[in-house]
Amino acid sequence: MGLVIPDTGLLIWMLISFSIAFYILAKFAWKPIMKSLKNREHTIETSLTAAKEAKIEMERLQQDNKKIIVEARSERDTLLQEAKEIKDKLIRKAEQEAKEKAEKIIEDARLQIESEKQKALFELKSNIADLTIDISEKILRKELQNHETQKEYINNLVNEVKLN
Repeated sequence: MGLVIPDTGLLIWMLISFSIAFYILAKFAWKPIMKSLKNREHTIETSLTAAKEAKIEMERLQQDNKKIIVEARSERDTLLQEAKEIKDKLIRKAEQEAKEKAEKIIEDARLQIESEKQKALFELKSNIADLTIDISEKILRKELQNHETQKEYINNLVNEVKLN
């Protein structure tokens, strides 16, 4: 029966050994172990608090990043719209200037053509007048070669002048 039920002497020695071990542990080891457990608990709580704060800060930063991205896209769209408006304005201005230059060139060409036309008409009239004078001289010489015909012609002219 020695193994299942211990002897009283053994039981007393076990009780004395346990009491001494408990006293030594309580006197020397229990306080440092408890202190280190409290320090560990405090460190874990601090780390958890810091992790929660970091998570909150991370969420706030993500919100800020989303806002910044939305603002950047909005600004990009605004800049693109302004650039498009400036481009369209420059194109319209260039088209207007080209149209004005074309109209001026056409007007200058029209004026030059009109001037050339007037000059050509003047030269034509001048040439016709010269030819008419030459022909008239030749006709009058031929008809007025004789003296009688000259007198008769002058009288006719005088009569015509009086009638008018």
